[in-house]
Amino acid sequence: MDTNALKTFAKDARRSLIAQIGAKLTHVLAEGSPERRENPSAIGTLEALVKEQGKEQVVEKVSYTWFNRLSALRFMDANGYNAIKVVSPSDSGTRPEILTEAIDGNTDKELSERTKERVQAILSGREASKDPHGEAYRLLLVATCNKLNTVMPFMFERIADYTELLLPTDLLSSDGIASQLRNVMTVDACKDVEVIGWLYQFYISEKKDDVFDGLKKNIKITAENIPAATQLFTPHWIVRYLVENSLGRLWLLNHPSSALAKKMDYYITPEDTETDFLRISSPEEIRICDPACGSGHMLTYAFDLLHVIYEEEGYDTNDIPGLILANNLTGIEIDDRAGALAAFALAMKAAQYLGWDKFQRMTAQPNARFAESGQPFR
Repeated sequence: MDTNALKTFAKDARRSLIAQIGAKLTHVLAEGSPERRENPSAIGTLEALVKEQGKEQVVEKVSYTWFNRLSALRFMDANGYNAIKVVSPSDSGTRPEILTEAIDGNTDKELSERTKERVQAILSGREASKDPHGEAYRLLLVATCNKLNTVMPFMFERIADYTELLLPTDLLSSDGIASQLRNVMTVDACKDVEVIGWLYQFYISEKKDDVFDGLKKNIKITAENIPAATQLFTPHWIVRYLVENSLGRLWLLNHPSSALAKKMDYYITPEDTETDFLRISSPEEIRICDPACGSGHMLTYAFDLLHVIYEEEGYDTNDIPGLILANNLTGIEIDDRAGALAAFALAMKAAQYLGWDKFQRMTAQPNARFAESGQPFR
């Protein structure tokens, strides 16, 4: 995986999104703006948020929300989880496939009739638009995110009207964020969901630098800046070492005839025979908690190792992902954005093993929780 390309893109994307969304915020809040006439409720909510949190925080939050969703959708496109690609073109196209299909008169059957009718009205010219393709695509994008809320509420919260108002307009150009995202989130890079964690670390890296520069000037770290100051993506070899010598070791102590050690390159065999250890008879009894889970790198590798353990014990492979999510893994995180990514990463692990159709029918949800409240990221 080319992390240098990811780093350059994520940092540039943050600057671009903040600039675009900041300009959009100024535009929609201007006296006499069309948005004030057409969507006064959303404008009222937006004004209240700006008054409460400040313009900078609102812009930062909305910018990351869209970066987050576009990255997740690209990952899902690359792995074939979206029946119609949302961010990516078809193999022979240049526009996002969902827009190309809509231009041809085909829209996702799971979207609302209202959305489908409006998209077709815009594309056919029955509804006037200065940018019919761009406007239709924005409608399709928002509707898709809201549809995915039923499957992954932790990643795709229903989009508030003001968030939709501030959706960047430059989504279809050849040098826009969606195009750049496709270039760095290649199909190969998207074979491992850790790409999402790398993107997040790089996305907040400049803010992290700003926070530490402030410390040198005796500027204290505020609550909203704690995530930027504390997030650090754990390299894969360290993750493997830690998980294999905790989870893997526990299983081998309880099941010395297991072949699990052959799959653990970083496992260190104990020199002495151990007798004092937690007794585990079934993989369903194992409980793993990462109390600072970040974007879930430790949890996703534990998922892989647990899957091997369940298979070794003869469990039905269709049941294993749900059992792992229901019984084995808990992540706790102070940064709600990273926690949502951890939940998404675990969901993608389940989809990887089950396939998308079976994943959608699975009732178990990733157990990632906000440190302050203990509530799931929903």
